[in-house]
Amino acid sequence: MASDNTITATLDHVTESIVVDPWESVERVHADGSVVVNDVHSRLNATTVESIVRPRSVEEAVAAVRSAKARGIPIAIAGARHAMGGQQFAAGAVLLDMSRLKRVVDFDESAGSVTVEAGCDWVDLTNHLIEAQKGREAQWSIVQKQTGADRLTLGGCVGANIHGRGLKFRPFVQDIESLTLIDAEGELTTCDRSTNEELFRLAIGGYGLFGVVCEVKLRLQRRFKVERLATQVHVGDLISEIDRHAANGCEYGDLQMNIDDAGEDFLTRGILSCYRTAPNDTPIPVGQKYIPQAQLERLIGMAHTDKAAAYRHYSDYYAASSGQIYWSDTHQFGFYPYGYHAAIDRQAGAPSEGSEMITELYVPRAAIAEFMTAVAADLRSNGESIIYSTIRFIEVDGETFLPWAKQRNACIIFNVHVDHSQAGIERAAGTFRRLIDQAIRLGGSFYLTYHRFATREQILACYPQLPELLRRKLHFDPEERFQSEWYRHYRGMFADHLQAGRQLNSGSASMVRPREPLIRPG
Repeated sequence: MASDNTITATLDHVTESIVVDPWESVERVHADGSVVVNDVHSRLNATTVESIVRPRSVEEAVAAVRSAKARGIPIAIAGARHAMGGQQFAAGAVLLDMSRLKRVVDFDESAGSVTVEAGCDWVDLTNHLIEAQKGREAQWSIVQKQTGADRLTLGGCVGANIHGRGLKFRPFVQDIESLTLIDAEGELTTCDRSTNEELFRLAIGGYGLFGVVCEVKLRLQRRFKVERLATQVHVGDLISEIDRHAANGCEYGDLQMNIDDAGEDFLTRGILSCYRTAPNDTPIPVGQKYIPQAQLERLIGMAHTDKAAAYRHYSDYYAASSGQIYWSDTHQFGFYPYGYHAAIDRQAGAPSEGSEMITELYVPRAAIAEFMTAVAADLRSNGESIIYSTIRFIEVDGETFLPWAKQRNACIIFNVHVDHSQAGIERAAGTFRRLIDQAIRLGGSFYLTYHRFATREQILACYPQLPELLRRKLHFDPEERFQSEWYRHYRGMFADHLQAGRQLNSGSASMVRPREPLIRPG
């Protein structure tokens, strides 16, 4: 139903028209009440859950956890279902769908913070902030959000510790003031940098293994206007260009890569768009250029069939829109065409279903050109179809237990076409492993969120603390109430580490720090 799902950033607000939740449209209910669910992008995570519970209040979420505990059934936690690594599903589990728990609980204009329920998405939050401050000269706004899709829930963003296109930002943890979670006993717990700080560090980027995030308190920033500056850049010049733009007041930016594998600039040149702070009284002209929904869908189709033309149209649009003025929050929004690949498969007469899978690699900034040159040669020689690729930037995360931003890296994202045949999936796994090896060779890493293709050796090279995170999960949740296919995969991969941990700690006191229950008035 792609034509019915539109989310468009306009001059001063974000509009949406959603006929049906896109994730509900792919659910299949069995006669026994169990339900087959899947992620909305790769659609490679079909999982049969015992049932789905959709709480509309924190109290209903607490009751659902306590009910599952009484029945001895694991719980998986889902939001907008964009994650492709299986973090939100577990076979045989109760699926706690948090997408209807979406109130803005409190907006503190004096402190510049907002508290939202975990099912609130970026559209809901941004529209609330704009409406609440209408007519005021100084306004608050979000700092960053992930790009590519807008209807991701805040709870899911906490679990993956997402990032945006900021040039000087750390991951999402930098914007989180505190969390309220339901623990494995069904009790409400609050955590921040001074209260239950270990749980705070584990839950952010902990993929839902340490409790159900119910509420998130975010730090905001003053809303400001930005001017888009777009130019063609070679990866060898990228860092000097980024440094120059950052020194001249640019807060956001990324490089959209040339995906034409038949051309000499494949993955080594792209269109750099940076966003420079502009005075807030700068007018936003009516009729600024944008890519309409129908044209974007055609571009996505073209990226499968005529990559040179797709990149040319895309880069021409950005070059023509250089100098346009936007708000710092709404410029981060864009349209995601749910279910778009079905039409592409039909038009191609594909023998099996297909989709795109994302992988994100991290390399030191000085190694970008070497990495991209090597990857371009690999992907071209192996005939891989890259639908989209971009380079963004990140600062160091020194707070979470399982940080992916361990140095000032470039973040390189590839959206790779995957045929859903067994051979196609195995081919994708091999491709993603080779890309991870290229990153590791240069002192880099990869993002755990998008797939489970990495080998044990690659995991230990990039996330040596993952086995310890799994052990700590068992201390906070000894009955393994909160599970996912992602968790089960790595629990199996590191079963030897977990067994050693159990033997070491048998008969000893729990590592869990005291947790303070959140007492609600009334």
